[in-house]
Amino acid sequence: MTVKAVLFDKDGVLVDFDATWCPAAGKVIDTLADGNEHRRVALADAAGFDLDAVKFRKDSVFIAGTSGELVGLWSEILSETPKHLIGSQSRALFSKFGAEHVSAYDDVADTLTVLGAARLALGIATNDEEISARTQMRRLLLDGRFTFIAGADSGHGAKPEPGMLLAFSEHIDVKPEEIIMVGDSTHDMRAARAAGMIAVGVSTGPASQSDLEPYADHCISRLSELPKLIEQRNG
Repeated sequence: MTVKAVLFDKDGVLVDFDATWCPAAGKVIDTLADGNEHRRVALADAAGFDLDAVKFRKDSVFIAGTSGELVGLWSEILSETPKHLIGSQSRALFSKFGAEHVSAYDDVADTLTVLGAARLALGIATNDEEISARTQMRRLLLDGRFTFIAGADSGHGAKPEPGMLLAFSEHIDVKPEEIIMVGDSTHDMRAARAAGMIAVGVSTGPASQSDLEPYADHCISRLSELPKLIEQRNG
């Protein structure tokens, strides 16, 4: 089956996860803690964030989960504040600091150029919020490369459910089996399988290749390897 489109997860695939979200998360936690060290430690622990290393733990809800899941954990700590206010404030802070620190992997722009020249439709399906994804792509001057950008709040559900992926398929009128889903987490791979897409794992994010292999049809170590993989599949 000829590959006609590529759908990307964002963080860990297009956006350098550590360079972008580790400093951003530290600022969000500091802001929400408002000078209370006990609260700061509790917020970091709930998020799976190592304050000393300024790095997320591999099992962090932030890596593969959604902002709603994180807000649920933080609302137990910030119990004096209504949950909806915690949600709106944390989302605004993550969007602000995520845009300030956003950094793409060094092979992303060139890879997207190659894929675009091959007339492949390109999209993004992220468990981040849509406005955050769009803002980051604008900051990176990449927003014009994609015909579709969806987040966990776009009305299609969150990964590992296949809703965003199937919405992309419908949007571009291409069969799921003709679409590659590129992701850096098992959530991405499971979503691809559920949607009937080709699952390609890339080990630039927190998950290793051995983590991804049981769920992926193919694994690559860098995004720049994707055009060759597509060329090989398309014969």
